[in-house]
Amino acid sequence: MKTRRATALLAAGAASLLAGCSHVQSALAPAGDQAAAIERVWDLMLWICVPMYLLVLAALGWALWRKHSRGHTMGGDRHAAFGLAAFVILVAGLLTVLTASSYIADRRLHVAVTDPVKVRITAMQWWWQVDYLDADPSRQFTTANELHLPVDRPTRIELRSNDVIHSLWIPVLNGKEDLIPGRTNVIVMTPRKTGTYRGQCAEFCGLQHANMALDVQVDDTSAFAAWKARQLAPAATPSTPTALAGMRAFNATACAMCHTIAGTDAGGVTGPNLTHLASRRTLAAGALPFNRGTLSAWIADPQRQKPGTNMPEVPLQQQQLADIVDYLMTLQ
Repeated sequence: MKTRRATALLAAGAASLLAGCSHVQSALAPAGDQAAAIERVWDLMLWICVPMYLLVLAALGWALWRKHSRGHTMGGDRHAAFGLAAFVILVAGLLTVLTASSYIADRRLHVAVTDPVKVRITAMQWWWQVDYLDADPSRQFTTANELHLPVDRPTRIELRSNDVIHSLWIPVLNGKEDLIPGRTNVIVMTPRKTGTYRGQCAEFCGLQHANMALDVQVDDTSAFAAWKARQLAPAATPSTPTALAGMRAFNATACAMCHTIAGTDAGGVTGPNLTHLASRRTLAAGALPFNRGTLSAWIADPQRQKPGTNMPEVPLQQQQLADIVDYLMTLQ
C-alpha cells in the first residue's frame, strides 16, 4: 500500500511538472488579465533582484580582494562608508518600488466586474464540485472536476469547502485563493486566450492532495454557449440493451445513493455529478485519463486507483460492472 501511494504521489508530481513546462499550468504564460498582472510583478522582481544579486556578489568579491591586497580592514574607509550608505538607500528604494507594484497588482485582482459568469466551486477530499449559478434555477447545473469559461468575459467564482482547507490555483488565469470551511471567498478570472489549462489544489489537504486537479477549458462565446446547453440537458436514455441494464443496475445499487444523473432516479449528492461524465477528459480529479478501461478499473477498486479516496468499493458481479460501464459511457 505504501509503495502504491508513493508511486501515485510521484506520478502526480511528474504530471504537475510536465503541465508547468507545457504552459497549461504556468504562471509565466498568462492567459487572463489577473494572471498577466501577477506576471508583470514577477518580471519586475526578476529584473530588479537579479542585478542586485550580482551587485552584492561583485561587492563581496571586491571587498575580499581589497582586504587581501591591502592587508587591512575597511573600518575607516570613508569611501566604503559612503558606498554602503548609497547601497542602503538603493535597496530601500527598490523595495518600495516592489511593494508598490505588488499593492497595485493586488488591487487589480479584486476590482468589481460587470455581467460576470457566476460559478461556485466547492472543494472536497479530493475532487471539485462546480456549480454554474443563474437567477433562473432552471438554468443552473452542476459538473465536477472541470471548469469551462468563455473568453473575454469575467467569471466570478465563489469558493467553499466542505471538509478541510483547500486552495484553488489556476496559474494561467489567477493566483491562489483558499477554500475555508464555514467561509466563502471569491476569485475573479477574465480569460483572454482560448485553450485547455490545468488547476490544482495548492494547500495540503490529505493523502490524495496531489491528485486533486481541475480541468479548465476556455472557449469562444459560441462554443461555451453550446457546452452550457449540453450541460443543461438531462442524460439521454440508453438505446442498447446492455446500457439499459446498466442504468437499472446503477439505480438499484449504492451508486445512486452517492451520485446524481439528471433525468433519472439517481439523486445522491455525496459524490460527483455524473450526468455528462463521458464528456470529461479525466477521472477522479485528474488521477486517471477517461476511457472505458480506466472507468471499469475505477468502479471495481477505487482504493487501488486512488488510495484513501472516500468512494467505497461497491460489490458488483462482472456482468453488472460491464453493463454499468456501458451505461456511463453513454453520458455525453
